[in-house]
Amino acid sequence: MSVLDNNLENREIESVIVTPATLQGKVKVSGAKNSVLRLMAATLLTDEAISIHNYPATLLDAIVHKEMLEVLGKECVVEDDILFVKEPTGIKNKLEWDGRSIRNTLLILGGLVARTGFGAVPLPGGCSIGGGSGDRAYDLHVMLLEKLGARVWEEDGYLCAESKSGKLIGADIHLPIRSTGATENAIIAGSLAHGVTRIWNPHVRPEILDLIDMMNSMGAQITVFGQEHIEIVGKDSLRGTSHTVIPDNVEALTWLVGSAVTNGEIEIIDFPYQHLEIPLIFLRESGAQLYRNDNSLIVKGSKCYPLEMSTGPYPGINSDMQPIFAVYAARALGQSKFVDLRFPGRYGYATELNKMGLDSTVDENLLKINGGNPLKGNTVTALDLRAGIALTLAGLFAEGETKIENAWQITRGYDQFVDKMNSLGATIRPTYKN
Repeated sequence: MSVLDNNLENREIESVIVTPATLQGKVKVSGAKNSVLRLMAATLLTDEAISIHNYPATLLDAIVHKEMLEVLGKECVVEDDILFVKEPTGIKNKLEWDGRSIRNTLLILGGLVARTGFGAVPLPGGCSIGGGSGDRAYDLHVMLLEKLGARVWEEDGYLCAESKSGKLIGADIHLPIRSTGATENAIIAGSLAHGVTRIWNPHVRPEILDLIDMMNSMGAQITVFGQEHIEIVGKDSLRGTSHTVIPDNVEALTWLVGSAVTNGEIEIIDFPYQHLEIPLIFLRESGAQLYRNDNSLIVKGSKCYPLEMSTGPYPGINSDMQPIFAVYAARALGQSKFVDLRFPGRYGYATELNKMGLDSTVDENLLKINGGNPLKGNTVTALDLRAGIALTLAGLFAEGETKIENAWQITRGYDQFVDKMNSLGATIRPTYKN
């Protein structure tokens, strides 16, 4: 095995130029972004060694999180697709960090206060969902920590939490919405709390089940009662473990749609069928030609038909998938309609696609796309991660060159983005920040 060159892994893409291409070949799905970051936060719950396999080592958010763990006192080594996390001399309970922030700092806070009785992290940042009006504040995280007996406050740019008795106390936590982040934080914080914690109205999705699987292997006692509630019996301490990250379902969907819209043929290795049942129904009914193997999915040149869908909690269509489906709709002859129930108005990417010739309009929280018209390359901006990949897919069938600025956003969620795209026959030319 080889240790990654830190200089190479930290190179940030500034922009990419995309030219028309037909995607063909084989591609392996990497470990899920929306899982691995939570698993990394959970390493703070123990002083024992943890190894995370199928680790997507080139994800920008994973790199940032690894550096945050190192600032807190963890020793992190990446060898091929394995992250080894050790704790040589204990951890700090204040994350002094002046780099780019990610929302996972909220889970770091939960882990720190659960284990040490106190935690402080920079006020959270991350993906603002370009053009959307969805509320991504952290009030639910404050609420759940307070329910568990902590005092929470802001001070000098930090969000701080302290358990009044030195240890969190189990409680019933009623979530007003099925929040992924709040569910994860309650699981992490409750795992070391005294007594039993129950999370009512949780968002049970594959990435959360992956977190629970790893934590139970660390000695946690977490039971899922469907979408009704999750029960956590608090433990005094947790142990080390070895865990393999689930495949990234949004990445898998990206290669599927990329093959369909470019009239290509791709075999997608480690395709997570069980996590994409609903999206696959929509795509089959909309003209996608899909062939299932034991551990892969073959997508052949497809004729795209219009879609009508709304996003919602799992097992529904994830909001992250909506911009990818919109590119599929751009290829379809006829009108498609989208409603985002999780992040209303998350359609900023459509304004950028309109610069390439897409005919789309927004009526309150309804996005209408009149597809089937040719697109032309232009200079556009990746307003967020999923907007960036949508623009990339559109660039693969637009006439001429498409320049995507702010393209570092894409590498927040796509491991080996440029290499994988180019291996399938695309020509993605990146420029890097100095």
